[in-house]
Amino acid sequence: MATYIPPVDDMAFLLERVFDFDGTLARLPGFEAVTAELAVSVLGEAGRFAAGVLAPLNRSGDEEGSRLVDGAVVTPKGTIDAYRTFVDGGWPALSGDPAFGGQGLPRVLQLFLDEMIASANLSFGLYPGLTRGAVEAIARHADDALKATYLPKMISGEWTGAMALTEAAAGTDLGLLSTRAAPNGDGSYAITGTKIFISSGDHDLGGNIVHLVLARLPDAPRGVHGISLFLCPKVLVDADGGLGARNAMSVGALEHKMGIHAQPTCVMNYDGATAWLLGEPGRGLRAMFTMMNAERLFVGIQGLGIAEAANQAAVAYARERRQGNGVDGTAGPVPIIAHPDVRRMLLTGRALADGARALSVWTALRMDVAERDPDAGARAAADGLVALLTPVVKAAFTDFGFETAVASQQVFGGHGYIREWGMEQFVRDARITQIYEGTNGVQALDLVGRKLAMDGGALPRRFFALVRAELAAAGAGNADLAGPVADALDRLEAATARLGAAGAAAAAGGATDYLRFFALVALGWMWVRMAAAARARGDAATPLERRKIEVARFFVARLLPQTLALEATLAADAGVLMALPPEAF
Repeated sequence: MATYIPPVDDMAFLLERVFDFDGTLARLPGFEAVTAELAVSVLGEAGRFAAGVLAPLNRSGDEEGSRLVDGAVVTPKGTIDAYRTFVDGGWPALSGDPAFGGQGLPRVLQLFLDEMIASANLSFGLYPGLTRGAVEAIARHADDALKATYLPKMISGEWTGAMALTEAAAGTDLGLLSTRAAPNGDGSYAITGTKIFISSGDHDLGGNIVHLVLARLPDAPRGVHGISLFLCPKVLVDADGGLGARNAMSVGALEHKMGIHAQPTCVMNYDGATAWLLGEPGRGLRAMFTMMNAERLFVGIQGLGIAEAANQAAVAYARERRQGNGVDGTAGPVPIIAHPDVRRMLLTGRALADGARALSVWTALRMDVAERDPDAGARAAADGLVALLTPVVKAAFTDFGFETAVASQQVFGGHGYIREWGMEQFVRDARITQIYEGTNGVQALDLVGRKLAMDGGALPRRFFALVRAELAAAGAGNADLAGPVADALDRLEAATARLGAAGAAAAAGGATDYLRFFALVALGWMWVRMAAAARARGDAATPLERRKIEVARFFVARLLPQTLALEATLAADAGVLMALPPEAF
């Protein structure tokens, strides 16, 4: 199988040529000394870790899997040493708050690190990714004592985190959960209940595992308004900050899954486990969504990472594998990359991965503005755009990742179905990204049901106006790309207005198609930006930049037209979805 090559050159192109990385960040407090040059240097080291340490463990970890031995999780061979190397390198603290020992570097570096880890070893990436989500919730909602106790060791990676939300009868509808939290009389609570699908719920990487658990207080009302969020450590912490007695929680079983075998997905039993309230009673969903929104962006980047790794492997194979005669009359056997249908699959994967990476950079820069800009109005505006893009990044990137993995497997033909080439693992691992942290259908409903209505509909209009202005500014030299994208944008805005007036049932029925329409237009915008930056170099354009121009042309010619079919679908009679009685299926 081909060796994974971290796409640091592509990342550098985005930071140095496409986005004003230095200009955007230099005016933000704490980032005055952060430059694209520094960022690329950090990313080079991150890439070496991902390719040199994590990638070699991907297949063996998948084959061995995590195991439950005498009630404790045992991770695959090499995982413990890889995690220690990760922590020793300071990677868990990359974007963490300096007040608690973090390095405080920009979000875009974190997203690029997450991408490379996902490409190299998706299972491993869940340990730091889930910890970071828990850190964000604790930092936003915990009291100062809990922050001081838990954040430094979680940010350093010495301790890890897990999210304990789902129950057998309460998946997407968390209002159905039954786990209980009873006051202990000393400010703590006793958690009792069972949670399922808990990634990183237990492991042997050392330190503590801090669970954030959704539960109900004794007087809580039914439904989502009766849910609270609690911090529940695997090991209780002594007054001096050291680890004390084991808390009353245990692993009931490990799930047997389609993919991510090296990642332990646990059934967790809480038997009066000691915990502390995060945030206000009955406001657990508010605290949870701090964590969930961070995780949804993280999962979207996982989809991007799978797309990148799978496409790289397919390209390497297509250059070497020889089959058939060339369409230009060349006598065979020729490398299969010469065949148009193979080119179609490879170019589609490249167009989706590179476009998604660019959109992730744009979103990450808005996240830093939302957190650090001295101007409150700028912070609010950026925060709104991140909220709008979050379900798009999660759902579209993971759909694109799975589609690219399947197409890349297809390039291998029968060899893609055989384990030794690694392609079937990409397909199996990618599938979960479309499901966890809120299924992609739920993300689409969030987009059309909540995000489009924010600020009375002003938020999507502001986004569309921003994209339209940038397309107009691309200049006559990029009209071949900007024109079709602008046309698709006009049709998207019209579809948005129709969807908003169509009623709840029609909006729900069209949500998934609408999200893909939105995503394709957003990626088209990114491709105009990338092509314009590459074309500005003229004859001095590098091979990478010339590739960007040609892939941009492919995207506009072959992928953007999908928006026409999506537009037609959204305009069709929504009643056909609900016309067939359930008993007739």
